[in-house]
Amino acid sequence: MEEKTRKRFSVKKKMYIFVAFTIIVSALGTAAIAFVTSANRIDDYYKQAASDNAKNTASLVDGDFLASLRAAAETEEFQLIREAAEEEDDEEPVIEYLKEHGLWDKYSEIRSMLSEYIYNVADIKYLYLIAHGDKDAVYDMYLIDGDVEVGVYETGYYEEREEELRGIDLASMTEPTISHGDWGWLCSAFYPVYDSAGECVCVAGCDFGMDDVMAERYQLLAYIVIGSLLFTAAVMVGAVLLINKVVVEPLDAMTREMKRFEPAVHLSYEEAGVIDLDIKSHDEIREIYDGIRSMQINIVDYLKDVSSLKEDKLKAQIEIEDRDKQIDQLNIETYKDALTGVGNKAAYLKETEELNAMIANGDAEFAFAMVDINNLKMINDDFGHRAGDAYIKGCSDMICDAFKHSPVFRIGGDEFIVVLRGRDYADRKEITNKLREGFEKTFAATDAEPWQRYSAAVGMAEYASDDNTVELVFKRADKKMYENKAAFKKEHGSYR
Repeated sequence: MEEKTRKRFSVKKKMYIFVAFTIIVSALGTAAIAFVTSANRIDDYYKQAASDNAKNTASLVDGDFLASLRAAAETEEFQLIREAAEEEDDEEPVIEYLKEHGLWDKYSEIRSMLSEYIYNVADIKYLYLIAHGDKDAVYDMYLIDGDVEVGVYETGYYEEREEELRGIDLASMTEPTISHGDWGWLCSAFYPVYDSAGECVCVAGCDFGMDDVMAERYQLLAYIVIGSLLFTAAVMVGAVLLINKVVVEPLDAMTREMKRFEPAVHLSYEEAGVIDLDIKSHDEIREIYDGIRSMQINIVDYLKDVSSLKEDKLKAQIEIEDRDKQIDQLNIETYKDALTGVGNKAAYLKETEELNAMIANGDAEFAFAMVDINNLKMINDDFGHRAGDAYIKGCSDMICDAFKHSPVFRIGGDEFIVVLRGRDYADRKEITNKLREGFEKTFAATDAEPWQRYSAAVGMAEYASDDNTVELVFKRADKKMYENKAAFKKEHGSYR
């Protein structure tokens, strides 16, 4: 079970996941930005075109005539004639009415002009004049439509206003709209038409058809997503190959060589299996390799020295036992933080393996207390790293004093984590609150030296029955710690 847990969270897998996540998010983010930018530019173009053509149309029509036409169309007599003409699909009664009132010639002239305008300007789908209501109106009345296929009896027709235009005064509408409704995708703009007295009698409406634009937009999105995924796959393959070459392969080789190491008396370095690889990099991997090799050579040299001593068996046995103790002490030091004396990150990782095993067996009962030191950078910057070390040590002592029965680990420069069990687990809330109060008290002691005003954010979370790894408990404790830190920064400010 421990082996399975180790593989699941191996460095190799973490690196692959991190690289894959970074590349995918970057590629998709770039694709999204490119798509949105392109779509916005196209929308701006159509909005400007619709607005310009609505304004131009308004400037070409006679406002005084349209005022007269509107007045006639609003009469009950005209509405009765219009409804009968529409029902019988016969334009003549409406035409006769307009002729009798001296409106037909000008009406025909404007209608022909609107129709020719639509014909000559690409992408205009509808061009019309409507007698609009106020912003609360539900219906608007059509005066003249540029579509010659629309019957003359449509003049005076009250049509329900589109949902997206309700609550808007069309005469003062400055921003065109793009919407999808019964007429498909449209970019609509409106501009007021005034009579000689300066009164707004109607508005000119211009609709650009955008069905093809939207279809091409979704096609473009598909191309961008597919291209991004292909590019991501290619980059990811290259990144994985590079990681394997630079990191994974050297680590795997060192692991295999370390398993061969079996020191014994009178064996040479090669016979004892001292690690011997051609590590060409000059980074942390090379430092680890040099450290392992040096330690193995020291062990072999030690065994040779022991075998060369001319002492009796008892003395030799005693020296061997002493050496075993030194090796045990070396193991202890490997898991100990040099500055504070608490467990280091390696010790914490070992602890998490045990906790994961307990979780798998169903007998886990523990909590995590996350502690993150406040203002450490300020102490280091203003008073030096010696003061910073004293500050870290003091904070560590307070943590250890609070959790007397639980292991404490320093997992980062200013981060500690405590695994609460037994009595500390039973009193976890009380101890955590007291620790927070203790940090608040030391920070408030303004008469003390700055590096003695210990302060840290504390967050605690318990293991729950549905947690399948310690990582989930860790994240909850970390989140609560950051909430505590945010409250501290809000009250006292943040350094840089």
